[in-house]
Amino acid sequence: MKPTAITAQVDYAPGKTISMETGRLAKQAGGAVIVRCGDTMVMATAVINDSARAGQNFFPLTVDYREKFSSGGKIPGGFIKREGRLNDKEILTSRLVDRAIRPLFPDGYRNDVQLIGSVISADNEHDGDMLFGLGASAALMLSGSPFDGPIAEVRIGRIDGMFVVNPTIEQVKSSDINLVVAGKMDAIMMVEGEMDECSEQDVVHALATAHEVIKKICQAQIDLIAEYESLHGTIEPQQYEVESPDPEMVSRVRDLLHKKVDAHIRAPYEKNRFYGGLSDLVDEAVETLTANESESDPSMEDQIRLAAAVVSRDVMREMVLADQKRIDGRDPESVRAIWCEAGYLPRVHGSSIFTRGETQVLASVTLGTTRDQQPVDQIFDQQDKHFFLHYEFPPFSTGEVKFLRGASRREIGHGYLAERALQGMIPDQEEFPYTVRINADVLESNGSSSMASVCSGSLALMDAGVPVRKAVAGVAMGMVADETRHVVLTDILGTEDHLGDMDFKVTGTRDGITACQMDIKISGLSQELMLQALMQAREARLHILNIMDQTLAAPREHMSPHAPRLTQITIDSELIGAVIGPGGKTVRGIQADTGVVIEIEERDNLGYVTIAGSDESSVNEAIEIIRSLVVMPVIGEEYEGTVRSITDIGVIVEILPGKEGMVHKSELSWEWVDHPRDFVQVGDKLRVRLMEIRDRGRLRLSHKVTVPRPAHTRQGGDRPSRPGRHPQHRGGRGGGRGGGRNRGSRRSY
Repeated sequence: MKPTAITAQVDYAPGKTISMETGRLAKQAGGAVIVRCGDTMVMATAVINDSARAGQNFFPLTVDYREKFSSGGKIPGGFIKREGRLNDKEILTSRLVDRAIRPLFPDGYRNDVQLIGSVISADNEHDGDMLFGLGASAALMLSGSPFDGPIAEVRIGRIDGMFVVNPTIEQVKSSDINLVVAGKMDAIMMVEGEMDECSEQDVVHALATAHEVIKKICQAQIDLIAEYESLHGTIEPQQYEVESPDPEMVSRVRDLLHKKVDAHIRAPYEKNRFYGGLSDLVDEAVETLTANESESDPSMEDQIRLAAAVVSRDVMREMVLADQKRIDGRDPESVRAIWCEAGYLPRVHGSSIFTRGETQVLASVTLGTTRDQQPVDQIFDQQDKHFFLHYEFPPFSTGEVKFLRGASRREIGHGYLAERALQGMIPDQEEFPYTVRINADVLESNGSSSMASVCSGSLALMDAGVPVRKAVAGVAMGMVADETRHVVLTDILGTEDHLGDMDFKVTGTRDGITACQMDIKISGLSQELMLQALMQAREARLHILNIMDQTLAAPREHMSPHAPRLTQITIDSELIGAVIGPGGKTVRGIQADTGVVIEIEERDNLGYVTIAGSDESSVNEAIEIIRSLVVMPVIGEEYEGTVRSITDIGVIVEILPGKEGMVHKSELSWEWVDHPRDFVQVGDKLRVRLMEIRDRGRLRLSHKVTVPRPAHTRQGGDRPSRPGRHPQHRGGRGGGRGGGRNRGSRRSY
């Protein structure tokens, strides 16, 4: 018998509805929900292990989002026709859901949790990424897991000054805000997005608009669960254990370490000394508290270390809240010392070093042609990328030893944030036809290497001569708060990120915000507090931009001599074939003759021809050839042509690249020409005049009209006289055939 579906829906905006369904598909999962908007449908499933694995010391949450090509009636491109590893879009969407859901599980929860989102139907208007966040939340609630939900994710756009919730794929293209917001009924949990130099007030307004819709969607999930329980009974909550320190042990460790930790964190700061000193104090506590034990007890040692972590965290947070002082001695609003340098690498097209405290990024820029663009083969996006940033975080940047693998999800996420921050400053391809790649290599890390990548990337772009609109800088903000106090921190360290309650990364120019990313660990962050953090970030950003300007204030006028020389010209789209030639013969010939690389594409009914070469002269030569190809011959104009072939009746002359015409043998000379090869040879240069353009574009040419007419030739006609038949040589039978009759205007040869 066909099972009955349990459904709920929410009208989140005028004419826009999201529906949820459970009870029919994937019933062996802990929870399964189908979320639909338009014709886009996402199936979200949640499975939770009943117990934690032995020795597990972290929360093993796995989130995977897949966009199946079959959902849009497509087959994957390339040789392999099966979906493979997650692409960047899928990884970024998985991270968005992970970051919103992970903080809502209890501290110390160690059971495996897996969330899988599959796009099973895709239209051309509604993306599936926001639907997965909603579906994952509802599936977790159905599973009975200790998830403090529900949550929802929405996208906020702004078109013509009006905020739009979950804009369509087409609307996003014309929006100056593209912001993803995740939240609960009472709080915003996560934010990520890009903006076109928006003000801090605009960002806060966008978040408030998003939260109102989030509340509606969360209520719809509550209604779905209530309907489910009315039919199937109350969902049994999962029984679980958490790994947490024993309160009595925390008290003992606090008595032993509180003063020592407080003295240690107030001493002059240096990362290795700081962490090494804390580790020594913890070891001292373990040794002291286990000294009276007859034999080693691993569980007791683990409890001591857990308790020491709690004590250290409490001491550091209290110093910030009570004294407005941080572990490296700064006040809350100070930025660490900065130094930067442009043009450090001699052979790359642009480079820079940006160092802020103990965080350092070396960025390099590579300029390429359209052949170097990043192909995009996705369900909801097919637009190839001409600008991309790759972020690398090697283990030596934190003094660790690890295997080198492919890019991690963290690296992809941080790189995409930095890419978004700079994207709006990159000129259009019509203005700057290069493909631009930034490599951001983190050499040292102690707090916000992604923001350092933005600063270093901006300087490297200007060093490469890319005509960016403005410089961009970024800073990471943090916060420490309790029930009555809060302190917003500028330019946070790695430790402050770990012990604090917020990580808010903000990038922008002097005129506004270009991108942001926020994760919050506490509820109830007010709009006033959010605005305070944004305004404090603005002051830090301007400070950083001032220092960057002292190194390089504007793009260099000349590009590196090692960069390719690219020039782009536009032609009528109907003339693209003339440049390419039969089977590509013409364009290949130009490339072979000049040594350049030519790329042609059609956009907006125009042909864009990009010429790349190692020197300016070869590029200019190719441009002249191409322009001559698309120039239409003009009747009456004279051309210096080349003889390409010879026939019995005339010669074929190329007057412009790809444009040939016939010179009849009677048009070669004022004198009689018995055979054209007696007059010219293949390869000879021949000046000709275009006399006529006949049907199907055939050109009739003449050479003789470009030279003076000999005096002995007839003036009444333009055909040459045959030897021996010149009028002065006529004789016999009354002056030729027909005797002395008047032959009127008939031409004689």
